[in-house]
Amino acid sequence: MTLPWRYLPRTLCLETSSPRIPKKCPSPSLGAFWTSGTKLSLHTKPRMPPCDFTPERYQVNAVAQKQMGRLWHTSCHFFHPQMHEYAEKLSALLPEPLKVIFLMNSGSEANDLAMLMARAHSHNTDIISFRGGYHGSSPYTLSLSNVGLFKMTLPSGTGCQSTMCPDVFRGLWGGSHCRDSPVQTIRKCTCAPDCCQAKDRYIEQFKDTLNTSVAKSIAGFFVEPIQGVNGVVQYPKGFLKEAFKLVRERGGVCVADEVQTGFGRLGSHFWGFQTHGVLPDIVTMAKGIANGFPMAAVVTTPEIAKSLAKSLCHFNTFGGNPMACAIGSAVLEVIKEENLQENSHEVGVYMLLKFAKLRDEFEIIGDVRGKGLMIGIEMVKDKMSCQPLPREEVSQIHEDCKNMGLLIGRGGIFSQTFRIAPSMCVTKPDADFAVEVFRSALIQHMERKAK
Repeated sequence: MTLPWRYLPRTLCLETSSPRIPKKCPSPSLGAFWTSGTKLSLHTKPRMPPCDFTPERYQVNAVAQKQMGRLWHTSCHFFHPQMHEYAEKLSALLPEPLKVIFLMNSGSEANDLAMLMARAHSHNTDIISFRGGYHGSSPYTLSLSNVGLFKMTLPSGTGCQSTMCPDVFRGLWGGSHCRDSPVQTIRKCTCAPDCCQAKDRYIEQFKDTLNTSVAKSIAGFFVEPIQGVNGVVQYPKGFLKEAFKLVRERGGVCVADEVQTGFGRLGSHFWGFQTHGVLPDIVTMAKGIANGFPMAAVVTTPEIAKSLAKSLCHFNTFGGNPMACAIGSAVLEVIKEENLQENSHEVGVYMLLKFAKLRDEFEIIGDVRGKGLMIGIEMVKDKMSCQPLPREEVSQIHEDCKNMGLLIGRGGIFSQTFRIAPSMCVTKPDADFAVEVFRSALIQHMERKAK
């Protein structure tokens, strides 16, 4: 592990699950009122996932209070044990050569720095990101994010180009074996087990972007292992491996944005990039890193860190402060001791398969997708056309879920996808509750339509 001051002079959502208060909720499917033992918060923010677990239950609050009583702020001019302890723990979870750690305060700030690193190291400007990708809303990262809601008429950063998102449900190509998920699309294909025609065609589109929209040499490629704001969109297996190779042939670096996918949320692996069998040059992380406390990190290689040091004397006043590092260390301990990654896998598969049964039952559920505890449910007018269900109808279902004690989020270009990213300590009974409430909300919607 190396902290960046080796190379740089003097450098270095939060809504918790709701209290478990009994609440009587109407159940149209049961024709009666029933009592809920929990008001489950599966996704409390409109677009961003919540913290990874309830801090009160795991004594993270106690760690924060203890550190506040000792030392709650000093800039990175003055080193402190909490920073070293956290850096050692985080470094141990990342493969070589990703061992140089920059501590920040937010995901946008982390991606800002990653953009700067990519350009400083490559001596190029152009950066590619997927349409539908979200990487922050700072003036610099706004140009990297390709969601209409976050675009402005005012100028933002320059040198960023979007490319087609390889969405195997809503995109041009997709089949029945494309995704790394227990649930596949309803689209059919004739692909053999060891090949994917959709992947090959999306790679051709990626090559077209490289050949027409950017310079011969580029700075890099930013990608979420699974798109979050765009509605939990997954790419064909093998796509990122080929895309990374193409980017590096053009002199660019590959950046994995793990702000929403990292820290075991996907279940099978600790980091989302590992699920694609790739090794990025830079990794950015935030949100679950400190369970909602303002903290973020950029992790890169010694070579790229040295390139940044030659270009800039980087400094961050609050990055790596004692409070954040103490909380971050406690979070890593809880994830390990409570087997939250394993729980994400077990409960995530269970929940995905439950929601897949609802897809078979209801014509307006076009797709169920995801991995671990990052799940998307895309609503459509019908499965034949796959046209997005009108926003007002999705909003009615959303409101019905809330009224019955289930808080979930929304995503997608048309706000047509429900995003479910619960705390990683969620249980199978919690999942049963969520599925039953969601089914009840769908029944209410169908009854309204019938009238």
